[in-house]
Amino acid sequence: MILDDQTIGLVGGTGMLGKSIAGAILEQHVIPPERLWISNRRGAGDAFADHAGVHVTTSNQELADACDIIILSVPPASVASTLIDASDKLIISVMAGVSLDQLAKITWADRIVRAMSSPAARMGLAFSPWCATAEVTANDRVCISSIFEACGLSDEVECEEHIECFTAMTGPVPGFVAFYAKAMVDYAIGKGLPPEIADRAIRQLFLGAGTVMSSSSMTPAEHVEQMIDYAGTTAAGLEAMERSTIALDIAKGLDAAVARTRSIA
Repeated sequence: MILDDQTIGLVGGTGMLGKSIAGAILEQHVIPPERLWISNRRGAGDAFADHAGVHVTTSNQELADACDIIILSVPPASVASTLIDASDKLIISVMAGVSLDQLAKITWADRIVRAMSSPAARMGLAFSPWCATAEVTANDRVCISSIFEACGLSDEVECEEHIECFTAMTGPVPGFVAFYAKAMVDYAIGKGLPPEIADRAIRQLFLGAGTVMSSSSMTPAEHVEQMIDYAGTTAAGLEAMERSTIALDIAKGLDAAVARTRSIA
């Protein structure tokens, strides 16, 4: 959806996540380039050279003064550097571990959204859950949905605890998938396959599996059940994994990521 009367600013808009969200907003024509502001301590350089009209500043406050919607996308350790007076603006934070209370203190705003997304936003493949303060309006929700749907899929969730859970999954999932893929590549190499073929094969297999699962109406659990019911080679492998501790070990990894989310800021 095009936001006809809104100006959007990204604080930290040249970082990996901020740049991906900005790119999605521009490429999906949510707003024209002249209504996008980017702030960064070093300036944007040529990051938005393909989008003439984007405003670039090194001043977070200048951005806040010019924009209706402000997206905060800086590392959690740098949260103190985002102090702005934006009391009448809509604030959307994609900073891991920064609470709604903290966001209110650094922005003086009431209409605040705590969200999570990923660099896959640039390809329209991110999942961006969010929760909001009571002051966020129906019109604000339209704007929020327009921004995050340009990045992929999005849902409003009930509370910050849910955002913490998704933060722990959104960041680790690419790493967890890469870890599993590495284990499969190592297995193939151990069986004598050339490393370059093993690497290429596993990349393609994961791409295909993800595409099939995302386009199917079945849940992941139903996919597993279907494969086990088929009683073929996949079933033998799945049954062996179900007898192992792999599910518990994945849960431990996610618990560790949640704990880090709650302490990182």
